Amino acid sequence: MTGWLEHLMIVPVALPLIVGAIMVALDEQRYRLKAAMGILSILVMLGTSITLAVQAHAGGAVSLGVYPLGNWPTAFGIVLMLDRLSALLLILSSVLGLAALLYALPRWQRMGAHFHALLQFQLMGLNGAFLTGDLFNLFVFFEVLLAASYGMALHGSGVARVKAGLHYISVNLAASLLFLIGVSMIYGVAGTLNMADLAARIPNMPAENRPLLEAGAAILGIAFLAKAAMWPLGFWLTPTYAAASPPSAAIFSMMSKVGVYAVMRLVLLLFGAESGASAGFGGTWLMVGGIATILFGAVTVLATQDLPRLAGASVFISSGTLLAAVGAGQVSVTGGALFYLTSSALAIGAFFLLIELIERGREVGADVLAVTLEAFGDGDEEEEEDEEIGAPIPATMAVLGACFLCCAILLAGLPPLSGFIAKFAMLSGILNPHGLGEGPALVAPSGWGLLIALILSGFATIVAMARAGIRNLWAIADRTVPRVGAVEIAPVLMLLFICIGMTVAAGPTMRYMQAAAVSLHTPQEYVRQVMEDGP
Repeated sequence: MTGWLEHLMIVPVALPLIVGAIMVALDEQRYRLKAAMGILSILVMLGTSITLAVQAHAGGAVSLGVYPLGNWPTAFGIVLMLDRLSALLLILSSVLGLAALLYALPRWQRMGAHFHALLQFQLMGLNGAFLTGDLFNLFVFFEVLLAASYGMALHGSGVARVKAGLHYISVNLAASLLFLIGVSMIYGVAGTLNMADLAARIPNMPAENRPLLEAGAAILGIAFLAKAAMWPLGFWLTPTYAAASPPSAAIFSMMSKVGVYAVMRLVLLLFGAESGASAGFGGTWLMVGGIATILFGAVTVLATQDLPRLAGASVFISSGTLLAAVGAGQVSVTGGALFYLTSSALAIGAFFLLIELIERGREVGADVLAVTLEAFGDGDEEEEEDEEIGAPIPATMAVLGACFLCCAILLAGLPPLSGFIAKFAMLSGILNPHGLGEGPALVAPSGWGLLIALILSGFATIVAMARAGIRNLWAIADRTVPRVGAVEIAPVLMLLFICIGMTVAAGPTMRYMQAAAVSLHTPQEYVRQVMEDGP
């Protein structure tokens, strides 16, 4: 990218930083002005991200944009890097940020201080993490988004949010310490933290230094996997996400994806086939840990009657699927995983927003009552014959029920929506490791394990979602119909319509994902372009 398009790369980082700083200086009661500024900022970020994605996709097989801040050489200065994967995640974070902001306008923006500024700072951290080409600056952007997420997790106050938020803060502070230790060890051995420079140096690293390098990478990986919520490091996720306010939980659906992105980027770049004796480092652990996370998530969705915890457990399944796909180390599986990442993030974000709308019409203690009825029955079997058959469904409940059904289909990976296409692409890659039309090939035992885990998690999700839908939407004759504003349901519909659009345009979307996967699995071209495109 050349000319003015090259400078667009700084917009997703600089714009939310400037807008957030202005919001902090404004009076807290000026909600309308802050909302207008926030919507305009996110729309500009979204337009910029789409433009960058179009430019990246039009640039050839492995197209990179390199932006050296201060025009320093890329090996020494701060550098931003954009490829298809970075552009995709920029779009995804902007869409979820817009949905969270719109949903917060009628009510949630007034439930705590500095909501709009915190959202802008969190988007800045997310965008910076996706764009940076340097490990230390990845740490800096991680801390920016985490600092904002601490405020978002506590937004709305309440004992449950404070308790879960303090656990969340403690875990992330410990992970950040591990992050620094791992980065320090890698720098001490390699003498650089630029990702491309590291990838160039690792193949020729002396044998006596390689154990220390791999130890530092392992410590760094633990920090990333804690943020990605891999079992057993993700014990903090379900309580935190369940206690967070709906807009915060919706944007949090991208938080675990940052950890997955970091693992995907570094494993495929630093420990790919070209990395000498370190080739494939950590891949087996990612596969095993990913499968264990999927199975843990499947058990969790079956064990809970609480809708927010059900959504949090779905994040476990999503993270485990993506980590196992990275561990598989196949281009076709990675392409399907990127399709799945997009679909699951949108579906989980929509589900978190939808839950609060559904639960407005429920009685206090309904979840406890549901468990009791599950075990002992309701004692009204004899009276059911006299009940009226075929009661009309109010329009609000019909819309909420249709949205819930779409979320269930997407999260379970059932046809015909995008969740099924993503899982089908991953399973096709697992069963055909050499590609379609290349003849039969031996599938690794880990591949069969991932296949079984994906099928079981889909079955568990559809059972849990069907049970939750019956209990919360379709089996309560005298429930109070919740008051739902158009501004509140619009973000949910927007996210679901994007998933439907991905289904309709599955061909072009999958080609983009496969091209991004090819770029990830071609680290030598990444290194060449980053090191040569500097000043």
